[in-house]
Amino acid sequence: MTDLFTLDAELRTDLGKGASRRLRHANKVPAILYGEGQEPVSLTLEHKNVFRAQQEEAFYSSVLTINVDGKPVECLIKDMQRHPFKNLVMHLDFMRVDAKHALHANVPVHFINEENVVKLGATIAHHVTEIAVTCLPKDLPEFIEVDLADLVVGQTLHLSDVTFPKGVTSDELAKGEAHDQAVVSANAPKGSSDEDDSEDATEEAAAE
Repeated sequence: MTDLFTLDAELRTDLGKGASRRLRHANKVPAILYGEGQEPVSLTLEHKNVFRAQQEEAFYSSVLTINVDGKPVECLIKDMQRHPFKNLVMHLDFMRVDAKHALHANVPVHFINEENVVKLGATIAHHVTEIAVTCLPKDLPEFIEVDLADLVVGQTLHLSDVTFPKGVTSDELAKGEAHDQAVVSANAPKGSSDEDDSEDATEEAAAE
């Protein structure tokens, strides 16, 4: 995984739409690297390496290493432009990170033990697929696990119910209780309340 997220890049001086088009025809991807108070630089990467890396979920929530003309730079992927119907990456935006500075990133959510709740007859509603977090680069998780083992029908888990890894905090919770958004719900099957009412009415009629 480490090798997969280490990409070689070359500095690019030939800019503009025409230059980018020529790069893509040569199976290369134009990119830009910015952040940490330094000037943005334009880069070129091999498309095959980028395409292979971007197929991994962790690519979007990991600190990457970009070797810019042999000099390693740690960064995050901040934006990716894809071709509307071809399997092509058109452009990449990388943001530099500093080991001593906290960063903001969106981390995917993995729900586990979901089958336990489904067995109870509940339908699961996922309200988020990723969570915005703040942490130092060394603490950035590839994903955040949300355990549904103890979830019961009718219950909703919020951000405040999520166990975050050490050194990782939720950006939304930092804004206050009003931003404690729902993460996942276990909803009763549709029509179950009506069926219960019907059964109750039948039992009452029989008793009379």
